[in-house]
Amino acid sequence: MQTMSGFRSAVILTAVNLFSQGARFLFQVLLSRSVSPEALGLYQLVMSVMPVLMSLTAVGFVSACSQLTARYRATGNHKAAKQALRLCLAGFFLAFSLAALISLPLREWIAGALLGEPRVSPALALLLPLVLLTGVENLHKNFFYGAGAVVEPALTEVGEQIIRTGAVLGLLWYCLPETPAGAVTLILWGMILCEVFSACTLTLLFHRAVGPYPPGAGIGRKTLSARIAAIAFPVGLNALLGNLMGAWTSALIPRALVRAGADQAQALSAFGILRGMTLPLLSLPTAVIGALCLVLLPKMAQAHALGRHDLCRSRLNKALTATALWVMPTSALTAVTAPVLGDLLFHQSAAGDGAIPFALAVALSCFESVLTVSLNALGRQARVAWHSLLCGCVQLALTWSLMALGGGLGGYALAMILSSLLGLWLDARVLRQVIGMKARWFDWLVAPGLAALLSALCANLLLPLLASLGELGACGGTLAFGLVVYLAALAAMGVFPRKSVLT
Repeated sequence: MQTMSGFRSAVILTAVNLFSQGARFLFQVLLSRSVSPEALGLYQLVMSVMPVLMSLTAVGFVSACSQLTARYRATGNHKAAKQALRLCLAGFFLAFSLAALISLPLREWIAGALLGEPRVSPALALLLPLVLLTGVENLHKNFFYGAGAVVEPALTEVGEQIIRTGAVLGLLWYCLPETPAGAVTLILWGMILCEVFSACTLTLLFHRAVGPYPPGAGIGRKTLSARIAAIAFPVGLNALLGNLMGAWTSALIPRALVRAGADQAQALSAFGILRGMTLPLLSLPTAVIGALCLVLLPKMAQAHALGRHDLCRSRLNKALTATALWVMPTSALTAVTAPVLGDLLFHQSAAGDGAIPFALAVALSCFESVLTVSLNALGRQARVAWHSLLCGCVQLALTWSLMALGGGLGGYALAMILSSLLGLWLDARVLRQVIGMKARWFDWLVAPGLAALLSALCANLLLPLLASLGELGACGGTLAFGLVVYLAALAAMGVFPRKSVLT
């Protein structure tokens, strides 16, 4: 097991993150072409339960494994690091057994009463082996991350994305499911196959890297159990509460559409298009922000450890400026071209319906991610957890009330926007108290916002004029022209992206 410098690790993690985001989007495109929108809606409904099960079983132990591995290997106690992984695995298997014994007999009630769709009951049973394999994979993966070795999990992640796409699409092509529920079952079987690869590969790599007798004095089982519990319980509880809110919100959307007059199939189709097409399309540019956050976290933590609040402010300012300069134009131009891109990529023009408010929600979530990562780097995990829980409750309540008032999916988009604004305000208030962060409205909002608005308006006028070039030509030409207009507008306001980020 080879450890790397922080810079090389950040580069590899950034590259893998970008690849994974691109692979997931490609998977969504191919999946949307292989199944009906109703099947896609059922799949999204089933997968909303997955984070809840992971929170009940694995999330806390994964965090404990990563932190304790880093601590013990830093002191040369490699035996204790191996003990930590084994004890985390034992805790995960116990938690999984309890969750399986409770959820398996109740899967029909969960499908009918909670999700409002009895057809997904067989698929809920398949979630259990998927959770088991994913938990084993994540525990071993975070052992490598905690040890400072990123090559093994990075290569496994690349292989997993490739195998998942091939397994899922291959099963759908070979079996040709006759019903939407049958399609969801095949999708989950394909995902189980790719998790078998990841779990087995990382387990073998772990035993090969650590060996039977690692150096170090080890640690007492009782002491180690207490340390694991001190980390796993609060992390798991916070994740569980947040994911319950998310799953509840997902279950509300089809029901609210049915109350508004749509039949069950139409509601599931609209939900599937939103979660499986519209949001992945609008979220595609955010892969860059995910990579930025991977680099920002250690940089902010290092500056905080040195007591350099001025350096923390400088790095946060650059990160927020880079986020604004990238997210605002890409979100605006993607929203304008979403109907054409939806028809081109998904063969579904409805993927672009209501893209503008959802694009705004996605853009706000990018800023929120940067602030959340900064707070985590400053050791304010408890505040992050509280903010996440509060915003989840607000989004759930707003989704229910706004959609009940006839807002449809637009009400859901407004709920996303308002909850993100609340999260931004809460995070910014803490950052102002801790490091003295001051808002730079011109750099973060005014200049990129006005330039992106002008770019989107021009692109909206140009797109119909380029229709004769075909969907691909029209989108490509519109995006290129919109980018030129955006950069020109920034230059007119005296803003140059490279200089703004690097100085």
